[in-house]
Amino acid sequence: MDSVRLIEEWPVDNAAAAVVGADGTVLAAHGDGGRAYQLASVTKPLTAYAALIAVEEGVVELDTPAGPEGATIRHLLAHTSGLGFDEHRVLAQPGTRRLYSNAGFEQLADALTKHSGIPFPAYQREALFDPLGMTATTQDGSPAAGAVSTLDDLVRFAAELQRPTLLDPGTLATATSVAFAGLNGVLPGFGHQKPNDWGLGFELRDHKDPHWTGTHSSARTFGHFGQSGTFLWVDPEAGAAGAACVVLTDRAFGPWAAEVWPRFTDAVLAELPR
Repeated sequence: MDSVRLIEEWPVDNAAAAVVGADGTVLAAHGDGGRAYQLASVTKPLTAYAALIAVEEGVVELDTPAGPEGATIRHLLAHTSGLGFDEHRVLAQPGTRRLYSNAGFEQLADALTKHSGIPFPAYQREALFDPLGMTATTQDGSPAAGAVSTLDDLVRFAAELQRPTLLDPGTLATATSVAFAGLNGVLPGFGHQKPNDWGLGFELRDHKDPHWTGTHSSARTFGHFGQSGTFLWVDPEAGAAGAACVVLTDRAFGPWAAEVWPRFTDAVLAELPR
């Protein structure tokens, strides 16, 4: 697939990209797979996945109270807890607005620590990183935006998101379906969206416009992008059986990314076998 080489044309110093088939096969890759990158908000799907494992293990339930009064684990995962972006201040009643919140993911990790009795980074390492062989991934900063990882490690996570081994497929299906439907809100970097659909830790493509994925991405596409110039998407309808894509760069998100990312994704989608 020549499309992954488009990252060579981007105004970044370093970049790496991979396309992962539904069976976990790497269909194409370009760049240093072992180079460590700051993930920024691509951290959130990793945190969410650990939280979903905790739900299946009985550590918490999705409706366990957490965060502001009246909020639950589900609200925190879906950015509907009412917490502000980067401050632990309540701006709305839980379930009434889609307020993208780093603070919410920090309170999510705090709740998991409280209920498991294990510091969240250790729980995530034992529950997610070690089983998938993500040995180069660290979560020493904010559970909302502090992870560091490599292309090789995120390829493993992208495969897990397509054929889960650590979660029941039904749990992942719930997490990648709309939670609290009909709520409007701002998709950071791409403005107000009506509706601003999210799952549980995963942003949903739906029919948002503008968006960071491609114009030919299916409405079922889910994933996340980060302010460090990173993204991961899974499109269950791409190619013959679905595919995922991981891109890591070392330049902060900005107009350059909003311009080149959708074209890149459309080029990847056009090359997938059908």
